[in-house]
Amino acid sequence: MEKEIYISRSGLEKLQNELKELTTVRKREIATRIKKAKEFGDLSENSEYDDAKNEQAFIEGRISEIENILKNAKIIEEVACKTTDEVCVGHTVVVDFAKGEAKFKIVGSYEADPEMGLISNESPIGKALLGKKKGDEVTVQVPAGELKYKVKSIK
Repeated sequence: MEKEIYISRSGLEKLQNELKELTTVRKREIATRIKKAKEFGDLSENSEYDDAKNEQAFIEGRISEIENILKNAKIIEEVACKTTDEVCVGHTVVVDFAKGEAKFKIVGSYEADPEMGLISNESPIGKALLGKKKGDEVTVQVPAGELKYKVKSIK
């Protein structure tokens, strides 16, 4: 059984749009490039042909990746806790730690962007916070050592 992939509704829509673009527009463009490159003759020394075939392989790989994500996607809003009593995927958590305060939104790994405060439910901090309640303290082992967080609020 494949692993569930948590994703927001907007993230799912972005993937669906990307898949549509790749399968309807980009594949057609690549097929045209390959056809034109073949017209140049000798394929063994045809860089246009090689480039087009490489891009075709990349696009096919991305299509396969997106189809797998969509097949295993679980919408965060549908699987998140209905209350804010404990931290679940989809919640925003404010924590206190040695350097002050931090705000994290727990998302699926596909949408994680730590610089924007979006942390994966599979990351060390995300895993540690899941299931915790306001006032709970967690210790997270990270490459730089241990970090201690206290859950201040859950939204």
